[in-house]
This record gives sequence, structure tokens and C-alpha cells, in this order.
Amino acid sequence: MTDENEPTDDISAIEERIEDLSRTAERCRKFILASKIAIGAGAVLLLIVILGLFGAGGASVLGAIALVLGGIVSLGSNISTLEQTREAIADAEAIRREMIGVIDLRLVRSTPTKLM
Repeated sequence: MTDENEPTDDISAIEERIEDLSRTAERCRKFILASKIAIGAGAVLLLIVILGLFGAGGASVLGAIALVLGGIVSLGSNISTLEQTREAIADAEAIRREMIGVIDLRLVRSTPTKLM
């Protein structure tokens, strides 16, 4: 490996890391949405059971409570993971900018081609 390839390889590795982190962030966003849906569905089910509109017993109440609590736990966990992932992306992008700034870039000029 030459000295010119090392920074390029390092930058490529960091860009791959940023892409992985971006996929993780997107997965967290999907889980956050699912958690909010679970919380809402559990709350609606609990309200329906409390109002007596749904002819079910304790199992429905427990299921509704489990949906709400599970949604809250999942929401909190994924929000904190998303925040940590965003920070890691910002750090990796800063490192990438520094590495690009260190590279001695050369200006490449194209010469016009002659048509026959």
C-alpha cells in the first residue's frame, strides 16, 4: 500500500461506518414509529375495555397495559439509541472532513478533444 492509498482507504472505511450508522438510525426510526403505534393501540384498547364497549375480561386489560408499557419501554430505548447513533455519525463525519482536509489534492484539468 502506498501513502496515497492509505488516507483514501481510511476515508472509505469511515464512509462505510457512516452508512452502517445511517441504517441503524433508520431502523431506530421504524421502531420508534412502531412503539408509538403500540402505545396508541394499547391506550385505545384500554379505553374500549374500561368503557365496556368490548365484551372481554381481564385478559384484554392486561394486554392493553402490556402494549402501552412495552411501547413506552421500546420508545425510550430506541430514542436513546437514535441519539447515540446521531452523535456517532456526527463524530465520524467530522473525522472524515479532517482526513479529507489533510489530503494533498491535485487539480486535474481535462484537455479538449479534437473532433475529426
